[in-house]
Amino acid sequence: MTGSSLPIVRFIAIDDNPLDLFSITEYAKAFPFLQNCGTYPNALEGYEAQQYIKPDLVFLDIEMPGISGLDLLRKIRADVSMAVFITSHHEFALDGYELSALDYILKPLTEERFVETARRVREYALMKQRADAYEVLFEQDTLTIKEGYNQVKLAQKDIIYLEAMQDYTKIITQQKNYVTLSSLTCFMEQLPADRFMRVHRSYAVSLNQIKELRHSEVVCNKTVIPVGKTYRSAIAKLRI
Repeated sequence: MTGSSLPIVRFIAIDDNPLDLFSITEYAKAFPFLQNCGTYPNALEGYEAQQYIKPDLVFLDIEMPGISGLDLLRKIRADVSMAVFITSHHEFALDGYELSALDYILKPLTEERFVETARRVREYALMKQRADAYEVLFEQDTLTIKEGYNQVKLAQKDIIYLEAMQDYTKIITQQKNYVTLSSLTCFMEQLPADRFMRVHRSYAVSLNQIKELRHSEVVCNKTVIPVGKTYRSAIAKLRI
């Protein structure tokens, strides 16, 4: 990928439905940073293409003849930065996210839904591009974030929530968002358990920023954050 403001994301699409492949390629034309490197009608051809093209992003269906999209991603996961499933099967969503898929789209694919995915892809690509220069040091009440030659000291109390982006973690504050080359699990091992709580595979919240508790959501500074099933009992015990 090139350029600091508009990274180029090279992608391939794999689906046994030619109309779905056509939709992906047509919708992608609206985003200059998405570079189409080919479409493939089955997982085997997609795998062979991935091996020599080395794309940044793979769009793939799940139910395909021969090898499923899930099995294909398991095979290539270490070599692909981003993967997006586009499928008719909602029941495989958990499997997709366990493989760190960036997004999971239910068919029929619409232009509106593709725009949302493109935004996520661009955001992740920008983060990945910058993250090599980002480091974080954990201290008693602060985080020191290194951004290239600069250092930012951030008070833990100013953190609203944390969002996992595969191998990276985005820190959301009122003033600015930061990205670090550190997993959410690493953050939760370092941050005090009486101030931060993980509420989802992809989210952890600052307890002092929670404004409202719901059965499957928490609201932090007007942002609605989903609560995973395995975290709901712990959330139910909170008092704000």
